[in-house]
Amino acid sequence: MEEWYRVHLSGFYDWSERLHADKWLLFEQNIGPYLSIDETALSEDELYTIVTNKAAKGKKGAIVAIVRGTKAEDVIAVLLKIKERFRRKVKEVTLDMAANMTSVRPKRRSL
Repeated sequence: MEEWYRVHLSGFYDWSERLHADKWLLFEQNIGPYLSIDETALSEDELYTIVTNKAAKGKKGAIVAIVRGTKAEDVIAVLLKIKERFRRKVKEVTLDMAANMTSVRPKRRSL
């Protein structure tokens, strides 16, 4: 029954995110004006960078992105997949003191 669910009923093999889900997940609909970026260790060897919408206060709709690892370049590459109209909503990004994340901040456009 478990195998039947996994292979046929769950829809896992048809999931559009399946090919990259072990590297990153993106929920652009959850973006808001105030974001937070932090790293977390899910296990001893698994570090992830998590981008959250602060307005959701950890509840439904809080996660904007989960990126495997802590390299700023990897996080930037995933965040650039968010449509520009959503990215323009961001006013403030709060991050911890990790020096590698300072380059993730949004670029201000000149008027």
